[in-house]
Amino acid sequence: MRLGAGPGACFDARMSDPPSTALQARSLIRGRPVAALATTIADGGWPYASLVLVACAQDATPLLLISTLAEHTKNLSADPRVSLLFEATAGLDNPLTGARLSLLGRAERSEAPADRDRFLRRHPEAEMYAQFKDFAFYRVLPDRAHLVAGFGRIHWVAGDDLLDREAPALAEAEAGIIEHMNQDHADAIQLYAVKLLGLSGGGWRMTGCDAEGCDLRRGGDTARLAFSRRVLDAGAAREELVRLVKSARVS
Repeated sequence: MRLGAGPGACFDARMSDPPSTALQARSLIRGRPVAALATTIADGGWPYASLVLVACAQDATPLLLISTLAEHTKNLSADPRVSLLFEATAGLDNPLTGARLSLLGRAERSEAPADRDRFLRRHPEAEMYAQFKDFAFYRVLPDRAHLVAGFGRIHWVAGDDLLDREAPALAEAEAGIIEHMNQDHADAIQLYAVKLLGLSGGGWRMTGCDAEGCDLRRGGDTARLAFSRRVLDAGAAREELVRLVKSARVS
């Protein structure tokens, strides 16, 4: 396990249980459509927090689409170190009982078509901004992350443990899986949303599929459906999606 680099990077890696803790951390990254972004103002070193739309790559690397004219982009141009706060506290009587993840990493500009495609499937309303010359996509390469998953469940997770790099075959098949599901199995996606996730309304669509689950969207609402097992290729994804349909029909 890598302990992170640079000043202040020391933490007790023994606190972390990599498989289960990393999965919890990734579920927050994969499941949240927005995050709080913290950067450092070059003049004076003050911390600066802002709200950003966020998606993630197949391995859960956070993705941003931000304007070079924005204060946070000016800040990270001078110092690429950032922190992203992901939280699942909506609807809780005590928000502090909800899970949250503070990810520390470095932002770097991305020209990768896969990053662009994943972000815009998650946030189709951002398509217009992606055409502007002053907007660019960024990856946040994680150094480490601090997970608070409940009372006494507090862990540091090293960046190498946080990411999931096992499913390149699934990454190549993802676009085809999504197109097939949305065009030919819209009824199945609706079952996932209503029966398995307890959501309301029609018109849910799939926007992402990775080794640990799939992402759904309806208008401005997003949802995350976890798989019961890891899927590493298109065949395994198909089996799991069929199993979920069967489970939804008997629920």
